[in-house]
Amino acid sequence: MMTVKILIVTGDAAESLEVLYPYQRLREEGYEVHIAAPARKQLRFVVHDFEPGFDTYTEKPGYTWPADLAFSEVEPSGYAAVVIPGGRAPEYLRNDAELRKILKSFFDADKPVAQICHGPLLTAAVGGLDGRHVTAYPALELDMQAAGATFQDTEAVVDGTLVSSRAWPDHPVWMREFLKVLRATSPAG
Repeated sequence: MMTVKILIVTGDAAESLEVLYPYQRLREEGYEVHIAAPARKQLRFVVHDFEPGFDTYTEKPGYTWPADLAFSEVEPSGYAAVVIPGGRAPEYLRNDAELRKILKSFFDADKPVAQICHGPLLTAAVGGLDGRHVTAYPALELDMQAAGATFQDTEAVVDGTLVSSRAWPDHPVWMREFLKVLRATSPAG
């Protein structure tokens, strides 16, 4: 039986739960999961939380985790799908030319893409949201519209092979919907 590989693309300051929940959930389902970042190194994640009376989310140091691959080492054709966590990482990762090539190849091949929170900043950078229905962290509504997407403030939005979600509180619905798409499109699904 063929092992299906899933790629997670991230970097420092990614939201801990948005990297590790899909990583563990997909491994639990039997997928081989690789984490790619700008370089092979120990990544430093963060924890975002919501506190009463605070106008936006707060940020604290989170877990550390090793990147399996550098973006320059990724061969997208070897992966059935890609997961794009949020946090602050997408803000600077969208400028990485290697990562943009990787993501564009997933969209060009119509492979499943799961994005959450600020992750859609990456898919917007490769033109992957034009004409699509998405959700994201609600503060990104205008960014999603500027990228040509129709924004919906809901737990998860499925548009073909693109599955998006607002933030870590929506994980159960996001991963349930992504797994449906993955099983429908994956050779070993």
